Amino acid sequence: MQTMKMGNNEIVLLGTAAPPELPEGSHVMTGTVELPPGDPGSPPHRHSGPVFGYMLEGEMIFELEGEPERVIRAGEAFWEPGGDVIHYQAANNLPDRTSKFLAVMVCAPDQEMLVFVSPEELEQRKGRRAPRPN
Repeated sequence: MQTMKMGNNEIVLLGTAAPPELPEGSHVMTGTVELPPGDPGSPPHRHSGPVFGYMLEGEMIFELEGEPERVIRAGEAFWEPGGDVIHYQAANNLPDRTSKFLAVMVCAPDQEMLVFVSPEELEQRKGRRAPRPN
């Protein structure tokens, strides 16, 4: 994390990303997502545009195609590029508490924000998934 001053305000920079250029007609949605205790989250999917998130409560197991899964804890930020990248997991890492995060999602024009990946495509792309923990 990095701290910077803007006038009398202190800004704690949680993360940075260089998303792709946004096509004309894109729109942005902001919302919260609550994961019940132990919830596995959505099945593998992809987003039409980049997603920026901030963990408000609890912990989430987060996994994108080509990256090892990791745990995001309350107070931490995350992002994913969207487009062709498969989002494998956004699961509650806590068996006894709800976890909650804030998501800012950029939607490409005339495309769904979230599209589930078929079992056939998962099989075709299995070599792109990082090794699974034991």
